[in-house]
Amino acid sequence: MLIRKFIHSCLVLEKDGTKVLIDPGFLSFIEDRVNVADFEDIRQILITHTHPDHLDIAALKAIVRLSGAEVTGNAEVAAKLAEEGMVVARVIGDGDRFSLGAIGFEAITVKHEDILDDSLPEVTAFVIDDRILHVVDSFDPRLADHKGMDLLILPVTAPFLTETGAYAFARDLKPKAVLGVHEGYCRDFFIKARHQTYAKFLARDGIAFHSLIEAGDGIEV
Repeated sequence: MLIRKFIHSCLVLEKDGTKVLIDPGFLSFIEDRVNVADFEDIRQILITHTHPDHLDIAALKAIVRLSGAEVTGNAEVAAKLAEEGMVVARVIGDGDRFSLGAIGFEAITVKHEDILDDSLPEVTAFVIDDRILHVVDSFDPRLADHKGMDLLILPVTAPFLTETGAYAFARDLKPKAVLGVHEGYCRDFFIKARHQTYAKFLARDGIAFHSLIEAGDGIEV
């Protein structure tokens, strides 16, 4: 599988002709480093929760108009998009196993980490093809059931985390490798510095760290 990152937590998974876009949020588009046209060949879109850094309504509408892609998300995502006149093709809940083209998913309902807000959204994390764990914005204890994955997609900068906490979480889950996400509000020089720190310490535990900075950069898993 090829995983390409388009700033922050916006990812494209590619396998056997299938392309799945995950979480096109506003931070990807705000500086024109990513454009809607980059996703014209997308046929499946997966939204993990309703926070705007994961769900840019205007961008999503434009992508769907351009590509004709179907959207998958949890019940709260579906309700939010219904308010905007959009239809979710597939509503998923905790424990659901499903496929988007050639890529398999298992949904895990998790608690969003605490932030300064009046409420927290419904968040869906995913095990992808039984070997990749995407925890989204959560370090929920339930995720510890999925240790030893080939890849852990991990938030490495956020209002809700410290780098020591993110490192400890990754170390406890013992993946073969980590892909750092959720740093789209930071300048590139700061992201690079943070990634270097994570890479240094995770290497001591035998865990590789993948640093994707430029929009569209990717890794093979």
